[in-house]
Amino acid sequence: MTYTVISAMTYFMVLLYLQSCYCAEIIRGREVKPHSLPHLALLEDSNGPVCGGTLINSKWVLTAAHCSNKTEKIRIEKVILGVHSIKNQEKDSRQTRKVKLHVPHPRFDITTMENDLLLLKLDKPVKKTKTVKYLAVSKKSAPDPSAGSTCLVAGWGRTIGYTKKQSKMSDVLMSVNVTVIDRVKCNSPAYYNSKPIITHNMICAGGDSGDTCEGDSGGPLQCNGVLVAVTSFGPPKCGQKNKPGVYSFLSKKHINWIKTTIKK
Repeated sequence: MTYTVISAMTYFMVLLYLQSCYCAEIIRGREVKPHSLPHLALLEDSNGPVCGGTLINSKWVLTAAHCSNKTEKIRIEKVILGVHSIKNQEKDSRQTRKVKLHVPHPRFDITTMENDLLLLKLDKPVKKTKTVKYLAVSKKSAPDPSAGSTCLVAGWGRTIGYTKKQSKMSDVLMSVNVTVIDRVKCNSPAYYNSKPIITHNMICAGGDSGDTCEGDSGGPLQCNGVLVAVTSFGPPKCGQKNKPGVYSFLSKKHINWIKTTIKK
């Protein structure tokens, strides 16, 4: 069976049957009120939008490590904040920054998707406005949401399951509430069957009720308004009942890595 990394442009095959493609589009969601999620960042490479991210302070954006990969010659060059509609340009609300530094998690593993986190340092600070704000990471560690919890995901990814007719990202920012699924259940034969293994550093959430998809990679998973995880991967066909999206959980170790990196 083939699996797809949640980002915006199909790009690489990996072991454990993981197929990486910029998988990010919200399934069964709705358009958000413009600029109601002012910390959402739209990330672009030389060809245009590829992933989402979270502005965590004036100079740093948190996203997924697979969104910028040297081996596959995919590299995020630009971060755009204050975006609702990609096409409308929205000059009054937007702030655009170049990426000065890429810092992937030192233990990111593309074969297992462990530690799928990336920090982007911007070339100059972002100004805090009504349409651009920060969503800081927790001081100690993000709360590990229990099974059955409802969390929010958002992005500009595809809004239906993978088809040749619908391969483009959404023009407007979409969001949907997803339900957290127990890790043991997510590893069971009826779900991912441990291919890949859903570890304590990952969160399973969503499925047929709502899901992230191609183009949503790197965007935030928020539980009770707290940044808990980063959109990582899922199957090529999004929104399946027993194949929920998988997110990189911001554990205590990950929070410490983020803080240490920013200080340096």
